[in-house]
Amino acid sequence: MLKSPATHSSTAPVAADHTKSKAEKSEAGFWLNAKDKYYAWIFLGPSLLILSVFIFYPMFRTLYLSLFLTNTVGKPTVFVGLSNYINLLTSADYLSSLGVTMVYVLAVTAITIVLGLVLANYASKQLAGIGIFRTLFSATMGVSVSVAAIFWLFIFNPSTGFLSLVSTWLHLPQINWLTDPIWAMLAVIITTVWMNLGFTFLILLGAMQSVPTTLYEAASIEGATPRYQLFHITIPMISPTLFFVSIITLIEGFKSFGLIDLMTKGGPTNATNMLVYRIYKDAFYSGNYAQASAESLILTVIIAIFTLIQFKVLEKRVNY
Repeated sequence: MLKSPATHSSTAPVAADHTKSKAEKSEAGFWLNAKDKYYAWIFLGPSLLILSVFIFYPMFRTLYLSLFLTNTVGKPTVFVGLSNYINLLTSADYLSSLGVTMVYVLAVTAITIVLGLVLANYASKQLAGIGIFRTLFSATMGVSVSVAAIFWLFIFNPSTGFLSLVSTWLHLPQINWLTDPIWAMLAVIITTVWMNLGFTFLILLGAMQSVPTTLYEAASIEGATPRYQLFHITIPMISPTLFFVSIITLIEGFKSFGLIDLMTKGGPTNATNMLVYRIYKDAFYSGNYAQASAESLILTVIIAIFTLIQFKVLEKRVNY
């Protein structure tokens, strides 16, 4: 028997009211009472305090100092607005450091990713004794910056270094690795790549080992060469990991300090005076905290721009 329209219309509001009241009761279960808010502040308080002291306050203090002239102890004296930024961006020395940093960062990022990809590709093969090579390739992750600098300083030593002995044995001209501007930059790049290679290799190796083997088996049946499999199977399948590694390596390149300080101290003739090391020298050697603050903010903007470009350009090629 069919219900009349009047009966149907009278029961619909009742059902709607019942559903609404049920939803309100469900939402009411997620409301925080005063006691819950108290516990929330207890758990969040330490983190917020640490972030405020070590992140937010230094960030705003740096912005504040960059708008002033300061004395040798960092006290602001005269408000100058954007003059510190204008002076930096029109300074030949600063622009030279910026150019040197760009060359260094791009070279380190490209070489590290390419070498890490090649080594991970070979280490992912099921070969006898490959575990030993995997350990050797990733061993640099456990080496500190100071130890790496001492190790490579010995290798680059013009008198007793390993490269000097090889050059003598092969009757090749001696290279002043750390006193010639061009070779000093190359030496720092080699050392940095060696330091970063272990992390990059290990991350890419893990990504390659997660690629289904059935894809390679099907490609082999179709007659695909190892090179074709690398560029059309492996790289597309690990593209999210490559994207992550490229961003991390680029940011770490901009932040390089320890190796520069221990190996070249920005020399010779400022050939390796990267932006981070320049900030350090301007602040703690020259006492020009205002200029160093402006340099820090410019560096932050540069890193943000490069990261944004990577997201806009590379993310389109990532297969999730």
